[in-house]
Amino acid sequence: MSTKNYSLGQVGDYEIKQLKVFKTVVDCGGFSAAETALNIGRSTISLHISNLESRLNLVLCKRGRGGFSLTEEGVIIYQMTEQLLESLDAFRTTVNNLNASLTGQLRIALSDKVSLDSRSRFPELIRAFSQAAPEVFITTNVASMTNIERMILNDEADVGFIPYHRKLDGLDYIHLYSDNCFVYAEKDHPLVAMSKKKQEQEIDHFPASHAGLKHHEQASEQISHVKLAAISYFYDSRLALILSGRYIGFLPELYAKPYVDAGQIVAVATQTRHYNLGVAVTTKKTAQPNKPRELFMNQIRSVFDLEQIDEAPY
Repeated sequence: MSTKNYSLGQVGDYEIKQLKVFKTVVDCGGFSAAETALNIGRSTISLHISNLESRLNLVLCKRGRGGFSLTEEGVIIYQMTEQLLESLDAFRTTVNNLNASLTGQLRIALSDKVSLDSRSRFPELIRAFSQAAPEVFITTNVASMTNIERMILNDEADVGFIPYHRKLDGLDYIHLYSDNCFVYAEKDHPLVAMSKKKQEQEIDHFPASHAGLKHHEQASEQISHVKLAAISYFYDSRLALILSGRYIGFLPELYAKPYVDAGQIVAVATQTRHYNLGVAVTTKKTAQPNKPRELFMNQIRSVFDLEQIDEAPY
């Protein structure tokens, strides 16, 4: 179909509509599967693709008894379509943010237990934000650190509260506070009855649970010694494993305190088995305006005296 001197010329709304249909067909894996997603019939979809191929002077896909597949040119056009539509969405979002008052939404993702940790001052932050921007719709989710990072990088969340295990190039961080983490065992666990010296000698022989992600250097050094036998990212499920009497595991001291006070768990090998874990607020490094996010980050800077907060301990 291609001719040597062909020139595409101006691309308008109609071509963008056709490109969106094409992208949906590819994403769905064929014309039939795209009918539901597009809410139009297969014949109409086929017409859109044919018109697009004529407009671009390219064969984009093969369809028939062998199934649906892209040509080499189709793969390139699909990739360029993704970039074009993402750029259009970013342009639209930027213009809306420049013109909008404080409306829209603020999407916050939090790691385990952060929202009710008094040191995060999360209720205070929400109160201040909602008073300043009462029309903004707030969404909160609890997720693992890696999922929160992914959500922010993929623009699925605006702000994240996470354990400060690592620093990704695409994210900005504000350190808020630190936890001291110790190894805990259930009250009847064999380690508990041992002397402190004996605990240090024997601790590596007992099954342990851990978060199942890459830790910062200080934590990695501690965890590398224990007998890893179970993965449990969230503190509640890790505590349950510890309470089973079968596993030992690291927990933040403040989280563990009520269970220690109740005599249910005991910190063991405390002289050598502990590390600091920071908690940080993270956002995506971007020049794209986002008024709700910017206001919330300003509330954090206002509520926390960041100059008085110690740096992350690693």
